Amino acid sequence: MQNIVLSFLTALLVVIFGIPSIITVAKLKGLYDKPNNRKLHTEKIPRLGGVAIIAGFAIASSIWGIPDNMGRLQYLQAAVVILFFLGLKDDIIMLSPVKKLISQLFATALTIVGEDIRITSFYGLFGLYEIPIWASYALTLFTIVVITNSFNLIDGVDGLAGGLGFIISVTFGLWFNFIDQPGWSILAFALAGALLGFLVFNFNPAKIFMGDAGSLTSGFLIAVFAIRFIEFNSPLAENSYKLLSAPAIAVAILIIPLFDTLRVFIIRMMKRKSPFVADNNHLHHSLLRIGLGHKEVSLVMYIINVLFVLIAFMIKDSNTLTILVIVGTLAFVLSQIPVYIFNHRIIDLEADHKIPLSKQIEEQFKSKEVNN
Repeated sequence: MQNIVLSFLTALLVVIFGIPSIITVAKLKGLYDKPNNRKLHTEKIPRLGGVAIIAGFAIASSIWGIPDNMGRLQYLQAAVVILFFLGLKDDIIMLSPVKKLISQLFATALTIVGEDIRITSFYGLFGLYEIPIWASYALTLFTIVVITNSFNLIDGVDGLAGGLGFIISVTFGLWFNFIDQPGWSILAFALAGALLGFLVFNFNPAKIFMGDAGSLTSGFLIAVFAIRFIEFNSPLAENSYKLLSAPAIAVAILIIPLFDTLRVFIIRMMKRKSPFVADNNHLHHSLLRIGLGHKEVSLVMYIINVLFVLIAFMIKDSNTLTILVIVGTLAFVLSQIPVYIFNHRIIDLEADHKIPLSKQIEEQFKSKEVNN
C-alpha cells in the first residue's frame, strides 16, 4: 500500500512541477492549439500536457516498482512509447487518421501478443463463455482501440478527459489493490496521480491541453486496465472476490467515453457523414448548449460517471446482459435530458417572438457555446 501511495504522489508532483516549464517552451516555440470554428476555446493554448502526464506516469511506476510476478511488461512499455510519439507528432504537425489508426493497431497488437493481455471469456453473454484464441485476439484488439479513441474523442472541454481519466484510474486501482494485485494498482495510481496533477493546469480556465500525446496514451493505459480488470474476474482466475459480470461493470466504469463515442458515430452515420469527421454532437456540446460552462459540464460528467460506477457495483450480482441493458438505457435517457431542454428553449423563443426557428437562432446558441 505504501508504494501505491508513493507512486500516486510522485506522479502528481512530477506533473505539477513539470508543466510550467512545458508551457514556457510551448510558448517560445509557438506550439499552440489554435482556435477555429469547431473548437470551444478562443485563445491559443499549449497542447503538450501529454509530455508531463507520461513523464509523471513513467517516473512513478519505474521508481516504485513492478512486482516480479508481472514480468517486465516491456511490450506494454514499448506500446506506450509508440503511442506517445505518435500523439506528440500529431500535436505538432498533424497526422492522417489512417496513419494514426495503423500505429494504434500495431501498438495494441504488440501488447496483446507480447504480454498476453486479452479477453478470454464472454462471461455468459449471449450464452458464450470461453472463446477461441483468434476471437480473443480480435475482440481485445477492437476493445483497446475503441477505448483509446473514445478517450481521445471526449477531450473537448477543459478538465473533462483528465477528470474522467482520474476517476476511472482510481476505480481500477482500488479494485486491483482490493484483490491483491499491487503491481497493477501502482500503475493505475501512477496514471491517476499524473492526471490529477495535469488537472491543476487544465481545469477551466485551461492553461494547457493534454493533446493526442496525453489522450491516446492515457486512453490506451485505461483500456489495458479494463482488460486486466475483466480477466482478473474470469472463471479461471484465482480471485476470491470475482465479479460475475465484469465486462458489464467495466463498461459502466467507462460509460461516458464509450457511450459518447457510440452516440456521435450513430448520429454522423444517420446524417450520412463519415463517423470519423469531427462535429459538435458530443455530450459536452449538448450541455454547453443549455447554458452550462466548462466547469459545470466537467463537474456534471464527473458526478454521472461516479454514479454509474456505484450503480454497477450495486447490481454486480446480476448477469452481464442485464447490467448492460440497465447501464445502456440509463445512459441513453440521461443523454436526452439536455437535448430536451435545448429543444424546449427553442420552442419558447418561437412562442415569444412569434417566428419560426431559423438559422440565426441556431447560430446564437452556437456562438454562446464557443464563448463559454
